[in-house]
Amino acid sequence: MEALRFHIDEIRFSERDVTLRLPFKFGAATVRSCPEVYVRSRIRFADGSAAIGCAAEMMIPKWFDKNPALSNEDNFQQLRDALLAARSAYLDKSAKTAWEHYAGHYKALLASGLAAGLNPLVASYGPALLDRAIFDALCLKLNCNFAKGMSANAAGMELRGAGLADDLLDFDLSRFMTMHMPRTHIAARHTVGLADAIRESDKPADAPTDGLPASLEAAIARYGHHHFKLKLCGKTAADLARLEAINEVTEGHARLITLDGNEQYPDADAFADFFGRFTSTPALASLAAKTVFVEQPIRRDQALAQDVSRLARKIPLLVDESDATLDAFMQAKILGYTGVSSKSCKGFYKSVINAARCEKWNNEGTTHYFLSGEDLTMQAGIGVQQDLALVGWLGLTHVERNGHHYVNGLIAAPSDEQQKLLHSHETLYEKTAGAVRLHIAAGQIALDSLEAPGFATGTDGGHIAWDAMRSVY
Repeated sequence: MEALRFHIDEIRFSERDVTLRLPFKFGAATVRSCPEVYVRSRIRFADGSAAIGCAAEMMIPKWFDKNPALSNEDNFQQLRDALLAARSAYLDKSAKTAWEHYAGHYKALLASGLAAGLNPLVASYGPALLDRAIFDALCLKLNCNFAKGMSANAAGMELRGAGLADDLLDFDLSRFMTMHMPRTHIAARHTVGLADAIRESDKPADAPTDGLPASLEAAIARYGHHHFKLKLCGKTAADLARLEAINEVTEGHARLITLDGNEQYPDADAFADFFGRFTSTPALASLAAKTVFVEQPIRRDQALAQDVSRLARKIPLLVDESDATLDAFMQAKILGYTGVSSKSCKGFYKSVINAARCEKWNNEGTTHYFLSGEDLTMQAGIGVQQDLALVGWLGLTHVERNGHHYVNGLIAAPSDEQQKLLHSHETLYEKTAGAVRLHIAAGQIALDSLEAPGFATGTDGGHIAWDAMRSVY
């Protein structure tokens, strides 16, 4: 498949406010509401034809930048600034492949972001969404789905000369991409946030009565979960007590566990103390045996400044918040980390590059390196569809999903938009409790409807009620 060149005519942003039905607490932050941004991009080809693509992502506060001096509104504005900077760069009127539009602006956007006080995670948010909308438009033009477009390298990914991942110059990236086939199902790894009720009897008096689960116990009963992601608060005694309560509920259900430190432990020694007590507590023996990795336990300013090899010999460690640049996984590898997160907010090209690194490194030695799909309260609609299409094509067997638990599906969208999505993705969604929502059965999500043309959209955004959102920038 030819990697078509095109220029970008227009990029527009719209927002929709999303209210969480349950507070989502991770680390020191608790999110109760935030905007979801929608991107619409029109690209034009040499023959004069045009195509429109879309993307969407929540604007989660206190994750991209955890500076306590910044308010939630400050965090939202940071992400808007990143989107505006990316739009200004991409609208350069030059004809390029989809990859060239990304690669040609990557370093400049990080540099201008730093100059404007935006850390690399924030600065990457803008191009991450634009790249998805652009690739959606390209796939619609080619009448192919995401998996076929990626396997055929429709984006024109070429590392030679890009100066972005020179460690892979001797790696056959095109062959690597052709080897991927999309999965038909993927396990949902259920997030247990720090404010979540464990048992039904733990629910607070103001828990929602919308017919949806409001406790871990109820979520297991409804969705049949077997995979779980457990948040840690960074206080050993509190974490161990909570894990014991979780173990009592998940015993007999859990097949796989991951722990997420969310940067709450100050250094490797502090986390090693927790982990030693975790693995030596008899009541937690079965939970510890099912734990396959720990995600970013150490705070961001220390995570890539300390050797964690000794700890990593006891449990694989995954880098997440410190995975802020394209070369961060390489830095983390030297220190002992073996895993890295795939997150749509970091950019899907980055996920492909890190997946290629895992393949290369696994062929070179005995240490196992891995990519894991992680969530950022991804919502029903094109946001969750595109993330699922990505991790499904990458071949991951499970992915963290939490947006369906903390938000009442597409309740914020007009009913007509909900019905169009349900009609287009009958196996991915269901309509219950007054809204269209992600369908999970026996802990699994069906991915077959994502084989429609585009980046898991099947349309040029006509199903989205753009007029029902605010378009302010």
